[in-house]
Amino acid sequence: MASTTSPSLSLSSSSTFVDGKTTRQSAAAASSQCVTLPTLPPPPAVQSRAAKTTAYCRKIARNVAALATSTGEVATAEATTAETSTTEISSELVQKIQEAWDKVDDKYAVSSLGVAAVVLLWSSTGVISAIDRLPLIPGVFELVGIGYTGWFAYKNLIFKPDREALITKIKDLYKDVIGSS
Repeated sequence: MASTTSPSLSLSSSSTFVDGKTTRQSAAAASSQCVTLPTLPPPPAVQSRAAKTTAYCRKIARNVAALATSTGEVATAEATTAETSTTEISSELVQKIQEAWDKVDDKYAVSSLGVAAVVLLWSSTGVISAIDRLPLIPGVFELVGIGYTGWFAYKNLIFKPDREALITKIKDLYKDVIGSS
């Protein structure tokens, strides 16, 4: 049979359609037309070790979550109780903070002290990290800290009269800072 031609598409009689693709039945028909190579399958997805680990961990997490929820009402009741106690604690904490804030007379001064404390903390971390980069200084500071800790323990914590004196000093300092109550 002769081939059917159209301006945009040409099909030979030796071609058949399989899954929307043309396949050649004879080599003679292929030599008269353009030869194409078969398409390769897509390359397998290249995954890094981290991606495989993450996928595996997610799979385990899904399995654990499925097991935890499939145990029934006991797990749900325990989760609800834990949520309720957490929200009760946080609401009580917020309420206490609001009451303490309402008792404060000079809110501007307290706010300023809070901002100053945050700035001081931020700057002290910068100073500490700069000192930490110096050679020998961190080791010397560590030795001084260990020595002072040992001296403090020997002086105040080993013997009972010294411990009682330290506790008395701490209570007196607490009363001076907070006020006598």
